[in-house]
Amino acid sequence: MTSKSGFHTVDLSNSHPKESDLNQKIERPFGSRQTERIFPAQNVKQEEGDMPGAQPGSTGKLLLCFCGVFVCYFYFGILQEKITKGSYGENEKFNYFLCLLFLPCVFNALYAKAVLYFTSEGSDPTSHKLYAACSVTYLGAMVASNMALRYVSYPFQVLGKSCKPIPVMILGVLLARKSYPLMKYFCVLLIVFGVATFVYKDKGASKNSDHFVGIGEVLVMVSLTFDGLTGAIQENMRGRFQTRPHHMMFSMNAWSILYLGIAIFVTGEVFEFIPFVLRHPSVLPNIVLFGLASAFGQHFIFMTVATYGPLTCSIITTTRKFFTILGSVIFFSNPISSRQWIGVALVFAGLGLDSIFGKSKAKPKN
Repeated sequence: MTSKSGFHTVDLSNSHPKESDLNQKIERPFGSRQTERIFPAQNVKQEEGDMPGAQPGSTGKLLLCFCGVFVCYFYFGILQEKITKGSYGENEKFNYFLCLLFLPCVFNALYAKAVLYFTSEGSDPTSHKLYAACSVTYLGAMVASNMALRYVSYPFQVLGKSCKPIPVMILGVLLARKSYPLMKYFCVLLIVFGVATFVYKDKGASKNSDHFVGIGEVLVMVSLTFDGLTGAIQENMRGRFQTRPHHMMFSMNAWSILYLGIAIFVTGEVFEFIPFVLRHPSVLPNIVLFGLASAFGQHFIFMTVATYGPLTCSIITTTRKFFTILGSVIFFSNPISSRQWIGVALVFAGLGLDSIFGKSKAKPKN
Protein backbone atom coordinates (compact mmCIF):
# COMPACT_ATOMS: atom_id res chain seq x y z
CA MET A 1 0.00 0.00 0.00
CA THR A 2 1.35 3.42 -0.91
CA SER A 3 0.43 6.61 0.94
CA LYS A 4 -0.07 10.02 -0.67
CA SER A 5 3.42 10.98 0.48
CA GLY A 6 4.95 8.23 -1.67
CA PHE A 7 6.16 5.97 1.18
CA HIS A 8 5.29 2.26 1.25
CA THR A 9 3.76 0.73 4.35
CA VAL A 10 5.77 -2.45 4.90
CA ASP A 11 4.83 -3.76 8.36
CA LEU A 12 1.15 -3.64 9.25
CA SER A 13 1.36 -5.92 12.29
CA ASN A 14 1.83 -3.16 14.86
CA SER A 15 -0.12 -0.36 13.20
CA HIS A 16 -3.66 0.44 12.09
CA PRO A 17 -4.09 1.66 8.51
CA LYS A 18 -5.82 4.99 8.11
CA GLU A 19 -7.56 6.43 5.08
CA SER A 20 -5.59 9.67 5.04
CA ASP A 21 -2.07 8.67 6.04
CA LEU A 22 -0.52 12.05 5.31
CA ASN A 23 -2.97 14.00 7.46
CA GLN A 24 -2.76 11.50 10.32
CA LYS A 25 1.04 11.72 10.48
CA ILE A 26 0.80 15.04 12.22
CA GLU A 27 -1.66 13.60 14.75
CA ARG A 28 0.44 10.40 15.21
CA PRO A 29 4.04 11.73 15.24
CA PHE A 30 5.69 8.52 16.37
CA GLY A 31 3.72 6.20 14.08
CA SER A 32 6.57 5.34 11.69
CA ARG A 33 10.23 5.96 11.03
CA GLN A 34 9.37 7.67 7.75
CA THR A 35 7.17 10.16 9.58
CA GLU A 36 10.00 10.98 11.99
CA ARG A 37 12.20 11.94 9.04
CA ILE A 38 9.56 14.16 7.48
CA PHE A 39 8.73 15.86 10.79
CA PRO A 40 11.98 15.69 12.78
CA ALA A 41 10.85 18.24 15.37
CA GLN A 42 8.27 15.75 16.60
CA ASN A 43 11.08 13.57 17.99
CA VAL A 44 12.02 16.15 20.60
CA LYS A 45 9.41 15.01 23.09
CA GLN A 46 11.00 11.58 23.28
CA GLU A 47 14.22 13.21 24.43
CA GLU A 48 12.77 15.63 26.96
CA GLY A 49 12.95 13.22 29.85
CA ASP A 50 16.72 12.82 29.60
CA MET A 51 17.30 15.68 32.03
CA PRO A 52 17.89 14.43 35.57
CA GLY A 53 15.25 15.04 38.21
CA ALA A 54 12.25 15.70 36.00
CA GLN A 55 9.70 13.95 33.85
CA PRO A 56 9.38 14.94 30.15
CA GLY A 57 8.03 18.47 29.83
CA SER A 58 7.05 18.60 33.50
CA THR A 59 5.72 21.77 35.09
CA GLY A 60 8.29 21.42 37.87
CA LYS A 61 11.12 21.39 35.37
CA LEU A 62 9.76 24.49 33.62
CA LEU A 63 9.50 26.25 37.00
CA LEU A 64 13.09 25.23 37.77
CA CYS A 65 14.23 26.73 34.46
CA PHE A 66 12.35 29.96 35.13
CA CYS A 67 13.70 30.37 38.68
CA GLY A 68 17.23 29.51 37.56
CA VAL A 69 17.16 32.10 34.77
CA PHE A 70 15.64 34.72 37.06
CA VAL A 71 18.07 34.32 39.99
CA CYS A 72 21.23 33.96 37.90
CA TYR A 73 20.54 36.84 35.54
CA PHE A 74 19.25 39.10 38.32
CA TYR A 75 22.67 38.75 39.99
CA PHE A 76 24.34 38.93 36.56
CA GLY A 77 22.71 42.33 35.98
CA ILE A 78 23.81 43.67 39.37
CA LEU A 79 27.42 42.63 38.68
CA GLN A 80 27.30 44.05 35.16
CA GLU A 81 26.23 47.42 36.54
CA LYS A 82 28.91 47.32 39.24
CA ILE A 83 31.60 46.60 36.66
CA THR A 84 30.53 48.96 33.89
CA LYS A 85 29.12 51.87 35.92
CA GLY A 86 31.69 51.96 38.73
CA SER A 87 34.60 54.40 38.98
CA TYR A 88 38.16 53.11 39.24
CA GLY A 89 41.03 55.20 40.50
CA GLU A 90 40.73 58.82 39.42
CA ASN A 91 37.36 58.54 37.69
CA GLU A 92 38.59 55.86 35.27
CA LYS A 93 35.76 53.90 33.63
CA PHE A 94 35.48 50.33 32.39
CA ASN A 95 35.21 50.45 28.58
CA TYR A 96 36.23 46.94 27.56
CA PHE A 97 32.93 45.45 26.46
CA LEU A 98 34.30 42.86 24.02
CA CYS A 99 36.47 41.45 26.80
CA LEU A 100 33.47 41.51 29.12
CA LEU A 101 31.56 39.39 26.57
CA PHE A 102 34.59 37.15 25.99
CA LEU A 103 35.12 36.12 29.63
CA PRO A 104 31.58 34.82 30.29
CA CYS A 105 31.83 32.76 27.09
CA VAL A 106 34.97 31.11 28.53
CA PHE A 107 33.19 30.34 31.82
CA ASN A 108 30.14 29.07 29.93
CA ALA A 109 32.19 26.72 27.75
CA LEU A 110 34.20 25.37 30.70
CA TYR A 111 31.03 24.77 32.72
CA ALA A 112 29.29 22.97 29.84
CA LYS A 113 32.38 20.83 29.18
CA ALA A 114 32.52 19.83 32.86
CA VAL A 115 28.84 18.86 32.85
CA LEU A 116 29.31 16.81 29.67
CA TYR A 117 32.28 15.03 31.25
CA PHE A 118 30.33 13.95 34.33
CA THR A 119 26.98 13.20 32.64
CA SER A 120 25.86 11.00 29.78
CA GLU A 121 24.35 13.25 27.13
CA GLY A 122 26.04 11.12 24.46
CA SER A 123 27.70 12.30 21.28
CA ASP A 124 26.53 15.43 19.49
CA PRO A 125 25.33 14.88 15.91
CA THR A 126 24.58 18.58 15.34
CA SER A 127 26.27 20.22 12.35
CA HIS A 128 29.18 22.52 13.23
CA LYS A 129 27.94 24.89 10.53
CA LEU A 130 24.74 25.42 12.50
CA TYR A 131 26.72 26.18 15.65
CA ALA A 132 28.98 28.59 13.76
CA ALA A 133 26.00 30.43 12.27
CA CYS A 134 24.08 30.47 15.56
CA SER A 135 27.07 31.96 17.39
CA VAL A 136 27.26 34.79 14.84
CA THR A 137 23.60 35.71 15.35
CA TYR A 138 23.88 35.25 19.13
CA LEU A 139 26.84 37.65 19.35
CA GLY A 140 25.29 40.00 16.81
CA ALA A 141 22.20 40.40 18.99
CA MET A 142 24.28 41.25 22.07
CA VAL A 143 26.61 43.66 20.28
CA ALA A 144 23.76 45.50 18.50
CA SER A 145 21.79 45.74 21.75
CA ASN A 146 24.74 47.24 23.64
CA MET A 147 25.54 49.64 20.80
CA ALA A 148 21.93 50.83 20.75
CA LEU A 149 22.35 52.23 24.26
CA ARG A 150 24.69 54.88 22.84
CA TYR A 151 21.79 56.38 20.90
CA VAL A 152 18.57 55.54 22.78
CA SER A 153 17.49 55.52 26.40
CA TYR A 154 17.57 52.32 28.42
CA PRO A 155 13.73 52.20 28.74
CA PHE A 156 13.43 52.32 24.95
CA GLN A 157 15.99 49.54 24.58
CA VAL A 158 14.15 47.38 27.13
CA LEU A 159 10.86 48.21 25.43
CA GLY A 160 12.26 47.05 22.09
CA LYS A 161 13.94 43.93 23.45
CA SER A 162 10.76 42.92 25.29
CA CYS A 163 9.36 42.13 21.83
CA LYS A 164 11.92 39.33 21.38
CA PRO A 165 9.31 36.50 21.30
CA ILE A 166 7.77 38.03 18.16
CA PRO A 167 10.79 37.63 15.82
CA VAL A 168 11.55 34.26 17.43
CA MET A 169 8.04 33.11 16.53
CA ILE A 170 7.95 34.73 13.06
CA LEU A 171 11.35 33.43 11.97
CA GLY A 172 10.58 30.07 13.56
CA VAL A 173 7.55 29.86 11.26
CA LEU A 174 9.38 31.13 8.16
CA LEU A 175 12.75 29.37 8.54
CA ALA A 176 12.18 26.42 10.88
CA ARG A 177 8.71 25.78 9.36
CA LYS A 178 7.01 25.67 12.76
CA SER A 179 3.28 26.13 13.24
CA TYR A 180 2.07 27.28 16.66
CA PRO A 181 -1.52 27.21 17.96
CA LEU A 182 -3.39 30.50 17.60
CA MET A 183 -3.68 30.74 21.38
CA LYS A 184 0.12 30.65 21.61
CA TYR A 185 0.36 33.69 19.34
CA PHE A 186 -2.23 35.49 21.43
CA CYS A 187 -0.49 34.67 24.73
CA VAL A 188 2.91 35.84 23.47
CA LEU A 189 1.45 39.12 22.21
CA LEU A 190 -0.36 39.62 25.52
CA ILE A 191 2.83 39.05 27.54
CA VAL A 192 4.88 41.34 25.29
CA PHE A 193 2.22 44.05 25.40
CA GLY A 194 2.02 43.76 29.19
CA VAL A 195 5.79 44.09 29.64
CA ALA A 196 5.88 46.99 27.17
CA THR A 197 3.05 48.74 29.03
CA PHE A 198 4.88 48.28 32.32
CA VAL A 199 8.32 49.57 31.24
CA TYR A 200 7.09 52.36 28.94
CA LYS A 201 8.01 55.82 30.20
CA ASP A 202 5.56 58.67 29.75
CA LYS A 203 6.73 61.57 27.57
CA GLY A 204 7.05 63.82 30.58
CA ALA A 205 9.42 61.37 32.24
CA SER A 206 11.72 61.00 29.25
CA LYS A 207 12.59 64.51 28.15
CA ASN A 208 16.27 63.76 27.62
CA SER A 209 15.94 61.91 24.34
CA ASP A 210 18.71 63.83 22.57
CA HIS A 211 20.14 61.07 20.48
CA PHE A 212 20.89 60.60 16.82
CA VAL A 213 17.38 59.70 15.68
CA GLY A 214 17.29 56.53 13.64
CA ILE A 215 20.55 54.74 14.49
CA GLY A 216 19.46 53.44 17.89
CA GLU A 217 16.10 52.26 16.61
CA VAL A 218 17.77 50.45 13.71
CA LEU A 219 20.23 48.76 16.08
CA VAL A 220 17.37 47.53 18.29
CA MET A 221 15.63 46.10 15.21
CA VAL A 222 18.91 44.49 14.10
CA SER A 223 19.29 42.96 17.57
CA LEU A 224 15.72 41.63 17.44
CA THR A 225 16.33 40.18 13.98
CA PHE A 226 19.44 38.40 15.24
CA ASP A 227 17.41 37.11 18.21
CA GLY A 228 14.85 35.71 15.79
CA LEU A 229 17.52 34.09 13.62
CA THR A 230 19.16 32.57 16.69
CA GLY A 231 15.82 31.10 17.75
CA ALA A 232 15.14 29.72 14.26
CA ILE A 233 18.57 28.05 14.09
CA GLN A 234 18.15 26.57 17.58
CA GLU A 235 14.72 25.25 16.60
CA ASN A 236 16.34 23.67 13.54
CA MET A 237 18.91 21.99 15.81
CA ARG A 238 16.18 20.59 18.04
CA GLY A 239 14.13 19.35 15.11
CA ARG A 240 16.89 17.77 13.03
CA PHE A 241 19.37 16.60 15.66
CA GLN A 242 17.53 16.68 19.03
CA THR A 243 20.50 18.70 20.31
CA ARG A 244 21.05 18.34 24.05
CA PRO A 245 21.39 21.50 26.17
CA HIS A 246 25.03 21.24 27.23
CA HIS A 247 26.19 20.25 23.76
CA MET A 248 24.48 23.39 22.49
CA MET A 249 25.89 25.49 25.33
CA PHE A 250 29.46 24.27 24.84
CA SER A 251 29.60 24.51 21.06
CA MET A 252 27.93 27.92 20.78
CA ASN A 253 30.24 29.38 23.40
CA ALA A 254 33.30 27.73 21.85
CA TRP A 255 32.52 29.40 18.52
CA SER A 256 31.82 32.68 20.35
CA ILE A 257 35.23 32.45 22.04
CA LEU A 258 36.82 32.08 18.61
CA TYR A 259 34.99 35.10 17.14
CA LEU A 260 35.49 37.33 20.18
CA GLY A 261 39.11 36.21 20.58
CA ILE A 262 39.83 37.41 17.06
CA ALA A 263 37.93 40.65 17.72
CA ILE A 264 39.72 41.60 20.96
CA PHE A 265 43.12 41.04 19.35
CA VAL A 266 42.29 42.81 16.09
CA THR A 267 40.87 45.84 17.94
CA GLY A 268 43.67 45.76 20.52
CA GLU A 269 41.17 45.87 23.38
CA VAL A 270 42.81 42.99 25.24
CA PHE A 271 46.08 44.94 25.46
CA GLU A 272 44.24 47.73 27.29
CA PHE A 273 42.07 45.42 29.40
CA ILE A 274 44.96 43.52 31.05
CA PRO A 275 46.76 46.68 32.32
CA PHE A 276 43.38 47.98 33.56
CA VAL A 277 42.86 44.84 35.69
CA LEU A 278 46.44 45.09 37.00
CA ARG A 279 45.83 48.72 37.99
CA HIS A 280 42.47 47.94 39.60
CA PRO A 281 42.56 44.34 40.92
CA SER A 282 39.34 44.95 42.87
CA VAL A 283 37.41 44.47 39.62
CA LEU A 284 38.65 40.88 39.25
CA PRO A 285 36.34 39.20 41.85
CA ASN A 286 33.32 40.87 40.24
CA ILE A 287 34.43 39.65 36.81
CA VAL A 288 34.83 36.08 38.12
CA LEU A 289 31.39 36.16 39.77
CA PHE A 290 30.01 37.73 36.58
CA GLY A 291 31.33 34.77 34.59
CA LEU A 292 29.94 32.23 37.07
CA ALA A 293 26.50 33.87 37.07
CA SER A 294 26.57 33.76 33.28
CA ALA A 295 27.55 30.06 33.25
CA PHE A 296 24.78 28.99 35.64
CA GLY A 297 22.29 31.26 33.87
CA GLN A 298 23.15 29.75 30.50
CA HIS A 299 22.77 26.28 31.99
CA PHE A 300 19.09 27.06 32.55
CA ILE A 301 18.78 28.97 29.26
CA PHE A 302 20.00 26.05 27.17
CA MET A 303 18.06 23.55 29.27
CA THR A 304 14.94 25.56 28.40
CA VAL A 305 15.83 25.83 24.69
CA ALA A 306 16.64 22.14 24.31
CA THR A 307 13.57 20.95 26.26
CA TYR A 308 10.85 23.49 25.51
CA GLY A 309 12.19 25.45 22.52
CA PRO A 310 13.48 29.00 21.94
CA LEU A 311 9.99 30.53 22.04
CA THR A 312 9.41 29.37 25.62
CA CYS A 313 12.92 30.54 26.47
CA SER A 314 12.26 34.00 25.03
CA ILE A 315 8.99 34.20 27.01
CA ILE A 316 10.90 33.35 30.21
CA THR A 317 13.66 35.90 29.57
CA THR A 318 11.12 38.58 28.63
CA THR A 319 9.02 37.85 31.72
CA ARG A 320 12.21 37.87 33.82
CA LYS A 321 12.66 41.55 32.90
CA PHE A 322 9.16 42.19 34.14
CA PHE A 323 9.77 40.44 37.47
CA THR A 324 13.06 42.30 37.92
CA ILE A 325 11.25 45.63 37.59
CA LEU A 326 8.39 44.40 39.78
CA GLY A 327 10.90 43.31 42.43
CA SER A 328 12.42 46.78 42.54
CA VAL A 329 8.93 48.21 43.12
CA ILE A 330 8.25 45.82 46.01
CA PHE A 331 11.64 45.81 47.74
CA PHE A 332 12.72 49.40 47.16
CA SER A 333 9.28 51.07 47.45
CA ASN A 334 9.43 52.59 43.99
CA PRO A 335 6.07 54.06 42.92
CA ILE A 336 3.95 52.18 40.39
CA SER A 337 1.29 53.86 38.29
CA SER A 338 -2.15 52.59 37.33
CA ARG A 339 -0.91 51.99 33.78
CA GLN A 340 1.91 49.81 35.12
CA TRP A 341 -0.54 47.75 37.18
CA ILE A 342 -2.44 47.15 33.93
CA GLY A 343 0.84 45.82 32.53
CA VAL A 344 1.16 43.51 35.55
CA ALA A 345 -2.35 42.16 34.92
CA LEU A 346 -1.65 41.62 31.20
CA VAL A 347 1.56 39.68 31.85
CA PHE A 348 -0.05 37.37 34.40
CA ALA A 349 -3.09 36.95 32.14
CA GLY A 350 -0.81 35.92 29.27
CA LEU A 351 1.11 33.48 31.47
CA GLY A 352 -2.08 32.00 32.87
CA LEU A 353 -3.75 31.56 29.48
CA ASP A 354 -0.57 30.04 28.04
CA SER A 355 -0.32 27.53 30.90
CA ILE A 356 -3.96 26.44 30.36
CA PHE A 357 -4.57 26.74 26.60
CA GLY A 358 -1.22 27.34 24.91
CA LYS A 359 0.56 24.04 25.55
CA SER A 360 -0.45 22.30 22.33
CA LYS A 361 2.59 20.91 20.61
CA ALA A 362 4.01 23.08 17.84
CA LYS A 363 3.79 21.32 14.49
CA PRO A 364 6.27 21.66 11.65
CA LYS A 365 4.78 22.50 8.29
CA ASN A 366 4.96 19.94 5.51
